Amino acid sequence: MASVSLKNIKKIYPPVAGERKKHQASSDGHNANLEKTERGVVAVQDFSIEIRDKEFVVLVGPSGCGKSTTLRMIAGLEEITEGQLYIDGKLVNELDPKDRDIAMVFQNYALYPHMTVYDNMAFALKKRTSSKEEIDKKVKEAAVILGITDYLDRKPKSLSGGQRQRVAIGRAIVRNPKCMLMDEPLSNLDAKLRNQMRAELIRLRKKIDTTFIYVTHDQTEAMTLGDRIVVMKDGFVQQIGTPKEVFDKPSNQFVAGFIGTPQMNFFQADLKEEHGQFSVDLDGFTIPVVHEDNSRMKANNIASGPIILGLRPDSLFLVESKDCPVANVGVVEMMGTNVHLHLEYNGKDLILVTQAKDEHQHLKMDYESDSEIHFSFLPQSMYLFDIETGKNLAI
Repeated sequence: MASVSLKNIKKIYPPVAGERKKHQASSDGHNANLEKTERGVVAVQDFSIEIRDKEFVVLVGPSGCGKSTTLRMIAGLEEITEGQLYIDGKLVNELDPKDRDIAMVFQNYALYPHMTVYDNMAFALKKRTSSKEEIDKKVKEAAVILGITDYLDRKPKSLSGGQRQRVAIGRAIVRNPKCMLMDEPLSNLDAKLRNQMRAELIRLRKKIDTTFIYVTHDQTEAMTLGDRIVVMKDGFVQQIGTPKEVFDKPSNQFVAGFIGTPQMNFFQADLKEEHGQFSVDLDGFTIPVVHEDNSRMKANNIASGPIILGLRPDSLFLVESKDCPVANVGVVEMMGTNVHLHLEYNGKDLILVTQAKDEHQHLKMDYESDSEIHFSFLPQSMYLFDIETGKNLAI
């Protein structure tokens, strides 16, 4: 158990002639949008966070955003170019990985194929010269927690993907590490097994007292697993907050579009102010800004002008009023209790989520391609972003 502190961490990959170095290939990869300097490509920019003891923090973002590179710096598998890393109050920048008292679970499991499950889990303890009795006790306790007691005599090749992942996690937790690092551990599993393993990770977290730092590109994993989420893009931290904070109050347009399924719809609109009251005009359809957001925008000296309006798909609803915005139905997706309508509005695609059944529980599948529908939304569902910087205007 330990707190982890990252202070102004930066990672720069120097230019390499010919092929990239091996360790670079294993990181997030070089995104074309990453900053390039004379010193090289900046993969992680000024990353700072205080992770509390026993907290579960998730780093999330698209491929190439720097999340895996950050995790590997914490593990000691990548050198830190600038900044300080503390584990349990101790500066560990120069410490070897084996001396940091952390455990890491990789995407590809990294099990020894010639060893049994028992020996895979016991390997690190044997390297520590733990007693045979202690090793046996810890391996069997971890196996019970993870439900793999019946597999201890098997080799990894005879196990399913989910079972191998449990073994990889078991190998990590037998060491009772101060910090558990997990790099996209569920990405090789099919959707059903991924959902199951996600639930098991939540249960596991309650059974073992350690700090978790988890990397994923899957925002559903981030929202369900994390006490706090770190959203990253192009090497920069975009927002740090609880799942609710990040979902309800995204700091900018990128976070708003990345967190949430289906993703948020964005419109070009106009912000107007009259007598201290802001309103949003979407092609002649005007709706007032709610009091709380209006007060913040006044305090921030927000000016009238073009903005980006964000609306989540389930915030839009169908109406019969001809005064409301009109769109054309493209694709209709039946999603069980909901219907996803893919619409064309002013040459852009948007998604509207509506109930599949009416109040009498009759199916509402009378949406035809190319038919016109009118939609509306409530003031409290609006997200307003600066058209140039993407910053949320109401926070």
